[in-house]
Amino acid sequence: MSTTPPPAASPAAPPAAPPTPPSSATTPDPVDERIPLRRLAPLAVQHVLAMAAAPVSTVFLTAGALRLTGAQSAALLSAVLVLSGAGSLLQSLGIWTFGARLPFVMLPGGAATALFIQTAKDHGPAVASGSVLLAAALLLAVVPLYARIVRLFPPLVMGVTVLLIGIAMIRVAAQLIAGPTGNPPPRAVVLAGVTVAVTLAAYLLLRGVWRQSAVLIGMAAGTLIAVATGLGTFAPAAGSGFALPHPFPYGTPRFDLLAALPLLLFSLTTLAEITGQSVLNSETVGRAADPGRDVPKIARADALTSLFAGVLGTSLMVTSSENIGIGRLTGVRSRYVTAAAGGLLVALGLLSPLSRAVAGLPPAVVGGSALVVYAVIAVMGVQMLARADLAEGSRSMVAALALAVGLLPVLAPNLYGAFPGWVRTVLGSGVVAGTLAAVLLHALFAARGPDRSGTEKPDRTPGT
Repeated sequence: MSTTPPPAASPAAPPAAPPTPPSSATTPDPVDERIPLRRLAPLAVQHVLAMAAAPVSTVFLTAGALRLTGAQSAALLSAVLVLSGAGSLLQSLGIWTFGARLPFVMLPGGAATALFIQTAKDHGPAVASGSVLLAAALLLAVVPLYARIVRLFPPLVMGVTVLLIGIAMIRVAAQLIAGPTGNPPPRAVVLAGVTVAVTLAAYLLLRGVWRQSAVLIGMAAGTLIAVATGLGTFAPAAGSGFALPHPFPYGTPRFDLLAALPLLLFSLTTLAEITGQSVLNSETVGRAADPGRDVPKIARADALTSLFAGVLGTSLMVTSSENIGIGRLTGVRSRYVTAAAGGLLVALGLLSPLSRAVAGLPPAVVGGSALVVYAVIAVMGVQMLARADLAEGSRSMVAALALAVGLLPVLAPNLYGAFPGWVRTVLGSGVVAGTLAAVLLHALFAARGPDRSGTEKPDRTPGT
């Protein structure tokens, strides 16, 4: 008979604990999600299609205004595409304190390009390149003062600035159509009109990425129509293989602080624009918005890329929100998608056949596309002014007087002809004169306090 005691009853097992939600250590934030290559490639191509119009149209406008050769235009397009791609990689992946590690792309700024062209026409492209370098250095220097600088450029001031840029550059677009003599043949005007019409039709009839590429579609269709009807010619630049950007294509940059004022002021206004974009992008990807953390990183990346832009002969590069709409449509929030798009842009920039082909578009087609691009910039200024609520108190007076000061040199180019050179440089630029007037008048009325009616509301920049 066994003397081994029976096994003791085991204690009742404790109730199972409820499953805990996955921690951030196992489930990455959506913005940090790594996308499989089979999904990453088409998503990246979609972003490239949506953003390609900006660098291509920028080069056409610059090449047309500065009368660059086909080879120079091809090299410039290569530089702009490479810079756009490298900037997108920097913003998306982030290195040290450069780049916010959000799904941003970087593009040549439309307003910045307009100012670069105007500076080059007034003072020469070497001065324009030097102005880009000065503006990029200024942006790097003022990043620690971000909170103070951004208050100088609320929507009221930025609206005046952007509207004046758009108006001034519509005039440049007209000059592209008119040609060097100012007396265009009827076929040039007709071809520009056809390009605008096709762009409008593409925007009205297409959707998604194709609608965002309406400017590119208008350019391509305008060129085909020009060749088919004899309204213009298509003459790609000679060459093959890879296209490498050329440093200092206009010679050694020249530094002129007065001539650089338009771009210097613009570089400061970008801080306000970056603030709104960082808030919008953070909300899109589900990350808590923190302009104090993100804006300096974005601005540093913009400034660093713009320094290379000055070396390679183009204007300031700016972080863009053009891709945010695609992120919302697809539901993909990963920053690696925009990083992959940046890599594709770098590759495209180094492919010589592409850059040399687009360098041969007819000038009237470029002018027609420019009308659309710059008109959109002017409307953006109107939208900014609408956000400033001009019905409130003295804001309508600030906008009215600043626009008057800015429009005077546009409508009467010789108004300051008898004044000293520095006066002509400052007041003769509608953008500079109008922006300075808006900043000073806004500060004056803000120091005065609210209207006696007590209806004045604070004019705040988004995200501040």
